[in-house]
Amino acid sequence: MRIKEILDSKRTISCEFFPPKTADGMDVVFRAVDRLQPFNPDFVSVTYGAGGSTRGFTEEIVTKIKSEAQLEVMAHQTCVGQTQEEVHDSLARLEAAGIENVIALRGDLPQGDNVGAPAKSGFSHASDLIGHIRGNFDFGVAAACYPEGHTESADLDADMEHTKLRVSQGADFLITQLFYNNNHYFDFVERAQKSGINVPILPGVLPILTTSQVRRFTTLCGAKIPPELDKQLDKFGEDDDAVRELGVEHATRQVRELWDAGVPGVHFYVLNRSYSVSKILANLGLKGHTALAGE
Repeated sequence: MRIKEILDSKRTISCEFFPPKTADGMDVVFRAVDRLQPFNPDFVSVTYGAGGSTRGFTEEIVTKIKSEAQLEVMAHQTCVGQTQEEVHDSLARLEAAGIENVIALRGDLPQGDNVGAPAKSGFSHASDLIGHIRGNFDFGVAAACYPEGHTESADLDADMEHTKLRVSQGADFLITQLFYNNNHYFDFVERAQKSGINVPILPGVLPILTTSQVRRFTTLCGAKIPPELDKQLDKFGEDDDAVRELGVEHATRQVRELWDAGVPGVHFYVLNRSYSVSKILANLGLKGHTALAGE
């Protein structure tokens, strides 16, 4: 089923996993999927390695989840660092395996590459990849968006123009980069709607696991840690257990506020660790597919 059809009928809960670097790590991914399956996610997604480095594992994981776990699945497809033929062939294999949904991303540029340099594939931006998919395949297509602006965008207006282009090329819905202040999401949605974007925008939530992790991730993607949350991270320092519980508490509050505000769904960045997301969903009283306590 196309995820757009699911979003047309209900609010969603979804989870994102990533492929391991070696085959030895595959069991970790499937254990996390198994532990989250009782919460009935409406779909799950699987990321793509930098430059397609783990694309074989991505294809294997999404195919197995679709056939054995019987969950709707969305494969990540990037284009940087690959030829157009490689990208096309990857999409063709996904289609042949019965995968119906992809999220189209440019992918991270290799170190030393210029931001504006043409990609090896001929796809310089995610919007180019979306156009290729729409012209050659019959997938449901998602795209990414950045509430606090992409790190390579000159400003928020320029970033919104890129977002509009991804939608005009055929993205059915958008999933945001992580954020820890819900106001960034609400402001982004308001600006998007004013600019004419009317597709669903799913907030992406990454529960904090460790202090070093969240500071590294936010530095890389340009997201800000709210001052009060940052103080708490300083307080707990490298006490990973305490920081993980802090992450669960913060994300629970985030998701509750988002859900009460009527978001079309919530997308969890699981990082192949099921504990935090399981606890957050339990805290919120998940029932069935999308009902939360107090709804």
